[in-house]
Amino acid sequence: MASNLGSHEVMQLHEVLTDAIDGINQFELYRPHVKDQQLGSILDKQIQFMNQEYNSMVQALNERGVQESIPYRAPKRTQPKYGLHNPQSQSPNTSAQEMDDRDVASGMLGCQKSSAILKTMASLECADHNLRSAIQQGSKNCNEMAYETWQYMNQNGYYQVPTMKQQTTNTVAHSYSTTQSGITGQNNFDRQEFGVPAFTM
Repeated sequence: MASNLGSHEVMQLHEVLTDAIDGINQFELYRPHVKDQQLGSILDKQIQFMNQEYNSMVQALNERGVQESIPYRAPKRTQPKYGLHNPQSQSPNTSAQEMDDRDVASGMLGCQKSSAILKTMASLECADHNLRSAIQQGSKNCNEMAYETWQYMNQNGYYQVPTMKQQTTNTVAHSYSTTQSGITGQNNFDRQEFGVPAFTM
C-alpha cells in the first residue's frame, strides 16, 4: 500500500521538526544568560510560540486533519536606525559565563533566519496542501520573530546597518526602470484562463 505522503515531504518534515526541537532547546539554554528585561520578554514569548507551533505541526502530521496555521503576532514596528555609530569590536567568548544580551539576541536571530530558510525549502517539497500551508506559515513566523529580534538589536546598537553615500544609493535605485510592454488582448485571455481579472485600458 502506497503512503499518503511523498518521501520528499516526509524527510523535509523530519528536518523541520528536528530543527524546531533544536531551536527550542537552544533558546532554553540562552534564558539564564539574559539580563535585559525586554530581551527576556521577547525570548519567553518566542519560546512559548515555538512550542505551540511545534505541537500543531506534529498534530497536523499525525492526524492529517486540517490544522489552522498559527500566525506569530507581528511585533510593533520601530523606525530602523541606519549608519555605523562607534561599533564595538567582536570576538568569540572564552566561556559561557561571558555571554551577554548581544550574544543571546544574535543567536536568536541566527536561529530564526536559518529556520525560515529551511521551512521555505521544505514547503516547496510538500504535495499535501495543508502541510504545505502550515510550513509556509511557519517560515513567515520565523521571519517575524527574526525581525522582532533584529529590531531589539538595532535599537540597542547591537546590529548596526552600514549605508552607502546617497549618490551611490540613488545610482543603483535609478539603474532600473519599469517594463514598457503593455497588456495585450492575448495577455488578457491568458489571465482570464487562470482566473485573474483582465485589465482594461
